[in-house]
Amino acid sequence: MEMGRSAMDLTTVVAVATLLLCFGVVGVTSDASNHRYKTGDHVPLYVNKVGPFHNPSETYRYFDLPFCTPEHVTEKKEALGEVLNGDRLVDAPYKLDFRADRESEVLCKKKLKKEDVAKFRSAVTKDYYFQMYYDDLPLWGFIGKVDKEGKDLGEYKYYLYKRFHFDVLYNTDRVIEIIVHTDPNTLLDVTEDRDTEVEFLYSVKWKETSTPFEERMEKYSQTSSLPHHLEIHWFSIINSCVTVLLLTGFLATILMRVLKNDFVKYAHDEESAEDQEETGWKYIHGDVFRFPQNKSLLAACLGSGTQLFTLTVFIFILALVGVFYPYNRGALFTALVIIYALTSGIAGYAATSFYCQLEGTNWVRNLLLTGCLFCGPLFLTFCFLNTVAIVYSATAALPFGTIVVIVLIWTLVTSPLLVLGGIAGKNSKIEFQAPCRTTKYPREIPELPWYRQAIPQMIMAGFLPFSAIYIELYYIFASVWGHRIYTIYSILFIVFIILIIVTAFITVALTYFQLAAEDHEWWWRSFLCGGSTGLFVYGYCWYYYYARSDMSGFMQTSFFFGYMACICYGFFLMLGMVGFRAALLFVRHIYRSIKCE
Repeated sequence: MEMGRSAMDLTTVVAVATLLLCFGVVGVTSDASNHRYKTGDHVPLYVNKVGPFHNPSETYRYFDLPFCTPEHVTEKKEALGEVLNGDRLVDAPYKLDFRADRESEVLCKKKLKKEDVAKFRSAVTKDYYFQMYYDDLPLWGFIGKVDKEGKDLGEYKYYLYKRFHFDVLYNTDRVIEIIVHTDPNTLLDVTEDRDTEVEFLYSVKWKETSTPFEERMEKYSQTSSLPHHLEIHWFSIINSCVTVLLLTGFLATILMRVLKNDFVKYAHDEESAEDQEETGWKYIHGDVFRFPQNKSLLAACLGSGTQLFTLTVFIFILALVGVFYPYNRGALFTALVIIYALTSGIAGYAATSFYCQLEGTNWVRNLLLTGCLFCGPLFLTFCFLNTVAIVYSATAALPFGTIVVIVLIWTLVTSPLLVLGGIAGKNSKIEFQAPCRTTKYPREIPELPWYRQAIPQMIMAGFLPFSAIYIELYYIFASVWGHRIYTIYSILFIVFIILIIVTAFITVALTYFQLAAEDHEWWWRSFLCGGSTGLFVYGYCWYYYYARSDMSGFMQTSFFFGYMACICYGFFLMLGMVGFRAALLFVRHIYRSIKCE
């Protein structure tokens, strides 16, 4: 026993050490770690990526376009989360030394071939933007513009910006803010394919400000905290709260009046003649705790759902304490990988312990199913989308080294913890608590109307939770699949709690109606009804893509629908677990309150 505990402790230590050595907990900082400079000091400036403004997943390396390239392109070492985010930082050719003004500095003179001009024109047509980081501060702008005024499509003029102007604000020895402007009077016409010479210029202007260094990131989060945005968020919460109150009142009526009447009726029936016709949920007490079909799959779904629920709670905790401040590059992806790996033991324990409660014998197969249930579809989706990104030569394509790191994490951390959790679940010796004995032969389920079938019930179950979150969904989508910044995590956490409560309540209500109709196969139905909100969210994806966004192209479309399918599948598992657990508590409660023969 002591050797087993020592092995578990050693595995945990190795797991944490491997994760921390691989990629750290948060995004990396600039080379000048204390962010303090003297006049004339070099301040790190990195160019990151370029891509179509409306296709956030379709980004390319900055020097894939024929800009001025330095003699030696030095890549910045990046954490795993930054690589997953598609960041590929390299040293920029611009020199923005601390408090050193520059006026019309020549970056380079370059002769553009026809192919280079065609590349720039194609980029300008697709509204390409660039992104850079200066002392860990993000800056971005468009590379050119299209002149459409009073012209037909064939007469459009395409221009490339030749000059950038950097306005930098400083406070004593620290950089506070940087803004890049393009000069509309210094343009290169790239409408026609012809060889041309171009001179790229830039200028720098330093200005002093009283803004303290600690508040320099606040301007990036202010957009989501503007009064009119907050009004919409609070309207969303009020709308959700009203939904919760109505549903709570509805359920309170069921639990306090209908159930009370049921208990009185059943007590009276027991005292009266025994030749009465049996009806209602009480008379299926011998079948309601009959173990479901495919119990290994159900246990695996509950284990994966429990892990994803734990992951979501931890992510919210980190968000509320301020880890995910705007443009903390890759912090969210890093946290997702770390926490998912370290919580795999929870999935193993929850799945195997419940499977053993249902008198399952092949717990090893159940554990393998649990490990592959979410990771399997995610891995297949990743393989397809990574291949698409490689074909497009996009920064979303993960380097081979990063893939090896992820495989090592899964092999050395996720899998061992999953197995340890499974062993702990198998040895927990928890018995399934059924208030009523199960009969030898199942009772026949009466013929039910169409609206009591699984799919109509799932539609009813998913609609209410979705209506409680759909307003907030737009802002989340605009942040994940756009350039809007989302920082109101407290409101999002409230919405998440409301979502959990509504899902649990509506599943309990539908389970009661199902049992009242003498349909005792509630196990899978409660899970499917709870998780159906994930299907509604995926339906919203289609609406958002075609009605609320300007995304286009095969790569962006496949990335959007591919990864959103994985996210909605995770929602399905997580909320299905919530619905099932709530229904199980409810069923145990009502059958414990009656006398079962």
